[in-house]
Amino acid sequence: MKKYWMILGLVFGSLLNIALVQAEELVALPEIYIRALNPGYSVEGVSNVGEMIEIGKNSDEMVSLAGVTVGYTNSSGSSTIFEFPEYSFLAGESILLRLASSPESELAAGTYKVAGSSTGLAQGAGPLELKRGEEVLDSVCWTGKDDCYRKFKSGSGESLVRNLETGEFEFKTDYESEYKEESYYLEEGRGEIAVDEEIVSCVGLEFSEILSYYEDSKTEQFIEIYNNSSNAILLDSCLIRYKNKNYPLSGTLREGGYFAYHPDGFSLTKNPANANKIELIDKAEKIVDTLEYYNGQKKGTAFAFIGYDASGQEIWRTTFAPTPGEANNYQEFRTCEEGKVINEATGNCVKATTVAEKICGEGQYLNLLTGRCKKIEVASAKVCKEGYILNPETNRCRKIQKNTGANYSLTPETYEENSSFVALYAILGVVGVGLVYVIYEFRKEIWKLFRKVFRRAR
Repeated sequence: MKKYWMILGLVFGSLLNIALVQAEELVALPEIYIRALNPGYSVEGVSNVGEMIEIGKNSDEMVSLAGVTVGYTNSSGSSTIFEFPEYSFLAGESILLRLASSPESELAAGTYKVAGSSTGLAQGAGPLELKRGEEVLDSVCWTGKDDCYRKFKSGSGESLVRNLETGEFEFKTDYESEYKEESYYLEEGRGEIAVDEEIVSCVGLEFSEILSYYEDSKTEQFIEIYNNSSNAILLDSCLIRYKNKNYPLSGTLREGGYFAYHPDGFSLTKNPANANKIELIDKAEKIVDTLEYYNGQKKGTAFAFIGYDASGQEIWRTTFAPTPGEANNYQEFRTCEEGKVINEATGNCVKATTVAEKICGEGQYLNLLTGRCKKIEVASAKVCKEGYILNPETNRCRKIQKNTGANYSLTPETYEENSSFVALYAILGVVGVGLVYVIYEFRKEIWKLFRKVFRRAR
């Protein structure tokens, strides 16, 4: 009986210990934490389907989101992609943030954009950080390196979901995030940010064009910035960093607007031997966007962003049509003066040549590419000597082969049916083998018969 109670006590103690450990792990989660995320997938030709960041809370009470930001690090660097207003609260179990360009963006408490990317969260990136001020409340990364989780599998529809019992993340393909409007609470009258209200974050600003190799004066140099956010941004909170020095910006840049910054107190290297880096930062010196321009700049041209390739990577090209403060215009070749045209092989302007300007002599034609007369090569113009004929394909003479009948008399060719000989040889072979077998098998009888016949003959 004592053993029975001891065993029962051990089992009960183990279960209690497991429950306490699980309870400790659950309590170990911060007050607000990253609950799930999805980098978005292409479904039936529609991009960014399902992209989201879900934030949960470890409390039954309403939690203030004042000063809370979502930071993100990818190959372009680190940036703040979302900042909660001071008057916002997490009222429900969790809230959803979605990519602004996602087809499901309306089903979210807020939307975010990733600087330097047309897609949003990458299949392999991080950390994604939830911060209050400078304090990191929670983070997760999925690069497949060090202590990060593996990368997402392309096209699998996976989500990285928090296991609330262990605190660890798990990949799930059947996870469905649920948007509840009542989970996100805004104080009455504070649901929108006025244009003239100071916005500390510079998130949404992107470099779009730069001109460093001026023609006549340094004043031609400019760095263009584009507002890719859905709000007007006060530039007074943003700075340009170049060669480890910061230069403040000023003014307000409307949604979808362009701003041309002409360097004040410094000048850009016209045509750097090595890549020159320019950074856009906020007052907290967080990097918002980065631009590198390379050796090979041409006088009077700009280095401009012109779109994205099929993989979502930015495309930058040299353009002969700089557009400071306006939408970019890609012009591959320089504009030539009147009377000249562009030579696409060299990129230089050459004198325009037309057929009417030059008349070639008899037996010549005008080469439109070079503007020069060239002799017309005619295959039939070649005459072969006697006994040879012209091959029109090669334009060469070859000897005529003659057959008079005397030199090449016909000799009848005789042959016999091979199949009949083969059959005959087969029969003889079989008969021979049979004969040898009979002689060997009956050799004694044959020998006796031979002796008998030989005696009689004597």
